[in-house]
Amino acid sequence: MSISIGVLLVDDERDFVEMLGLRLEEEGHRVATAFSGEAALGALEESHEITDVVVLDLKMPGLDGVETLKAIKERWPLLEVILLTGHGTIDSAVAGLKSGAFDYLLKPADFGELLEKLDQARRLKWEQEERMRLAEAKLMGRRSGGLL
Repeated sequence: MSISIGVLLVDDERDFVEMLGLRLEEEGHRVATAFSGEAALGALEESHEITDVVVLDLKMPGLDGVETLKAIKERWPLLEVILLTGHGTIDSAVAGLKSGAFDYLLKPADFGELLEKLDQARRLKWEQEERMRLAEAKLMGRRSGGLL
């Protein structure tokens, strides 16, 4: 049994987002959608606690994928982002990875590969959150005089 992943799909191609969202929901994942970088940031303001991974298109009008990625990482540094684009170049991949993207896939991405990347990104996020919880507990123990 696979673990349900909270996914935010961000792409200006509505048909693509809706189709991919349906496929991910069929796999048991929780899916939210946004059709622009601006809408993605708004959606995350409301649901960042339940979102594990953002799948983000690079080429969008307004805030593009790299700008959106930077804003996400600035506000929610533990949230993992997978860049997905039909306009892949080495430069855009490098810019995205340098800006904190978990990974980079080209459209049309193999659905099985995307599922694997989503699970890897979710695991990384959860591991980072657990390390932070342990560090906070240790700090609280020191403050209260206990030994952890």
